[in-house]
Amino acid sequence: MPLVLSGSPHGLVVITPVEEDGTPSAAARELRGTAEILATISALEAEHPRWVWSDAGSWYPWLLEHGIRIERCTDLRLGHAVLRLSTTLAPGAFPSDPQSPWRHEPALGGIPEAGPTLFDEVDRVDTVAATEVIAEFTRQRAAVAAVATDNPVGAGKLRLLLAAESSGALVAAEIHHFGLPWSREEHNRILTEALGERPRFGGRPAILAELATEIQGLLNAPDLNPDSPPELLRALARAGISVPSTSKWVLREIEHPVIEPLLRFKSLSRLQSANGWVWLDTWVPEDRYRPEYVVGGTATGRWATNGGGAMQLPAQIRAAVRADPGHVLVVADAAQLEPRIIAAMSRDTAMAAAGAGKDLYQGLADAGVVPGRKEAKLAMLGALYGATSGESGALMPRLKRAFPQAIALVEHAAREGEKGRSVSTWLGRSSPVPDAGWFEFQRAAGQVDATDAMRRRAGTVARDWGRFSRNFIAQGTAAEWALCWLAGLRQRLAPLGTPGDRPHLVYFLHDEVVVHAPAADAEATAAAIRDAAAEAGRLLFGTFPVDFPLSVAIVDRYSEAK
Repeated sequence: MPLVLSGSPHGLVVITPVEEDGTPSAAARELRGTAEILATISALEAEHPRWVWSDAGSWYPWLLEHGIRIERCTDLRLGHAVLRLSTTLAPGAFPSDPQSPWRHEPALGGIPEAGPTLFDEVDRVDTVAATEVIAEFTRQRAAVAAVATDNPVGAGKLRLLLAAESSGALVAAEIHHFGLPWSREEHNRILTEALGERPRFGGRPAILAELATEIQGLLNAPDLNPDSPPELLRALARAGISVPSTSKWVLREIEHPVIEPLLRFKSLSRLQSANGWVWLDTWVPEDRYRPEYVVGGTATGRWATNGGGAMQLPAQIRAAVRADPGHVLVVADAAQLEPRIIAAMSRDTAMAAAGAGKDLYQGLADAGVVPGRKEAKLAMLGALYGATSGESGALMPRLKRAFPQAIALVEHAAREGEKGRSVSTWLGRSSPVPDAGWFEFQRAAGQVDATDAMRRRAGTVARDWGRFSRNFIAQGTAAEWALCWLAGLRQRLAPLGTPGDRPHLVYFLHDEVVVHAPAADAEATAAAIRDAAAEAGRLLFGTFPVDFPLSVAIVDRYSEAK
């Protein structure tokens, strides 16, 4: 039974039982006071309802703080974001006002702009009234039901996506609540060994300062700030080193005495700025790192974070991630997830067979598609990201001959993107289309009086959007698989362990999970991770014979898992 939850944890809370179509099935209950609210929600949760709320961030962190775990929910803001763009729905079937309180705007990629997120204020007031929550729930259910009339498979996929997205919101809140176990002492030791003692009054630590001085001397630039790319480019040019950027990939190709200390400086400077003492004090105040995930934070459905760098914890600091005494970290990641996703989406049995029970890239090499594993990886990444030149581009014809269905799928997505059309993931998340200016520029470039430079620019812009669309279907469907994996794993972990000491998810990174578990439950946790991954594959692709193998490690430190 869906239960609509609205109001504010610190004021009036309204609980309204509704039917699956959103019709109220009983009178609403009005609750006031923390004790009454918590007691009522706890008692109702024992009946396994599905809570319907504006967004998990308005409620679930507060409930977790008071020891209440929610089994299921419907997150209407996340659902709105999916439905308003999904081409599975008929055009105009789900209109969305840009000023609607339900709008959730994902970024095209990377980190969303700073702003209110899931965990900024766990006690913030949910200002959406019960009538508005019920109305939005009704509208979303009706939109999917309308699809079912002519496209029952598409409707089923959308329902799975909406359920998985909402479950992901619960997982994100729980990861933040429990936190990744972290040794501040070990982190400080790593920083001190790499950088030198922490400066008392700011500035560079000793080892960084020494490297900066060495770089200044080798470039005869005593006032150079090596952290400044413009200054560094000018100093390199004066020393006869002409490079387009200060990227480490560019610098590695240069032979000069300054390159080795400069690359070391850049690496250590990055460590200090991204995960140095300031980061440690900000994000790990009490031996727990609590990522602030933004569920559906990018257009593909991949998660993002609002600060803290959860999507890029470098290998240098992973030794600081340590299980508590009597516990272990169970770390798992999926191998070559996106290529396997493409094989399953396209129903390319040859490509699926190449990765059956083994490393997919090695499988391509063993099948004689490409000379070796390295070339297989280059070719596959080229197919996913639209490489047309270099070694990746040269290997594409071989992939097309060996796996025509898989390559045709991504090529079709690219062509649709180049025309400014939307493409969709397996479950029905659809890509945004370019803005009006994009289309106007393409039309202008097609006119007889357009210049050659304008036409070339239009072609480049179109191909860029095509690469986005090509990758969208692979990355977005991989994100859907990962959501189903998380949801299934969360369910399987719930009965393990003992009350107050159960295995729980503490970290997630696209195709990798970390579970903190009592040592006695380590093997059961590993089995749950594998079973959930297998179930995710069946939920999305049925009986199609594609493997999603995992690397699973039971370790004391995160660094030991690699």
